[in-house]
Amino acid sequence: MAYNPYQFSQFGSFYQPSGTFLPPQQLGGGQPGAPGQNVPGMLPMEQSYVENILRLNKGKMATVYMTFERNSEWKSKIFKGIIEAAGRDHLILSDPATGMRYLLLMVYLDYITFDGEINYVPPGFPGGADSGLPGR
Repeated sequence: MAYNPYQFSQFGSFYQPSGTFLPPQQLGGGQPGAPGQNVPGMLPMEQSYVENILRLNKGKMATVYMTFERNSEWKSKIFKGIIEAAGRDHLILSDPATGMRYLLLMVYLDYITFDGEINYVPPGFPGGADSGLPGR
């Protein structure tokens, strides 16, 4: 096989036309909570924005509006309950009036309303999505 100076070597270095080699880059940064790193118990903030806002509001009453396009009984449905957990593809609500718990898939989510203030920390602020610090 012919030598190609623009190809990665087995060690990950990259030859530059100037004649120098660049060392392999470390992915994920070196700081705790840097983008690309996993924080135990949380998905990476920059990859799971809605669910992290829901996690910041765990324990609050929410009204969840969902649309089920292929359902012949009902096209849309409203769920009201306390946020227990949220993941990349799901939300768990509990209805204190009935004791019913709902595992709702995010693919059907239209929007969510809260009766009170929403806990939210924008990216770029201390405790925000790109800081790795917990929200308020």
